[in-house]
Amino acid sequence: MEHGYAKLARGPDDFANILHALGMPAAELLSWATVLVELLGGLAVIVGAFIPLASIPMTFVLLVAIFTVHLPYGFSSIKLQSVSAAGAHFGQPGYETDLLYLAGLAALVLGGSGPFALDRLRERRQRRQRRRSSSQ
Repeated sequence: MEHGYAKLARGPDDFANILHALGMPAAELLSWATVLVELLGGLAVIVGAFIPLASIPMTFVLLVAIFTVHLPYGFSSIKLQSVSAAGAHFGQPGYETDLLYLAGLAALVLGGSGPFALDRLRERRQRRQRRRSSSQ
């Protein structure tokens, strides 16, 4: 969600310009789509709702980020270049963090979102309703 909020706060037009510079078609549409996927997908992960469905566009966004932005910078997401009196200076991030996000999504899809997830609560409610209707 933080990545989507950052793009929204800076203005989707700024992100559309980046997408245009990368040669992406329909940059403005993709900019808004990415913001919505990151915001709504992040919310879905936080509350544990519709994870298998939400993971599809989130995976697509992550794969596009890996292959269009991060791949040339290698694996590591942290590239300390120097330290000065002003603080640490880092280089461009690699694709490590995107792979971690993909692994997290895969774990949620395969293992479920946990006992307090909205999906789990919805499943319990549906089971109770089925039991009530079958006993009547």
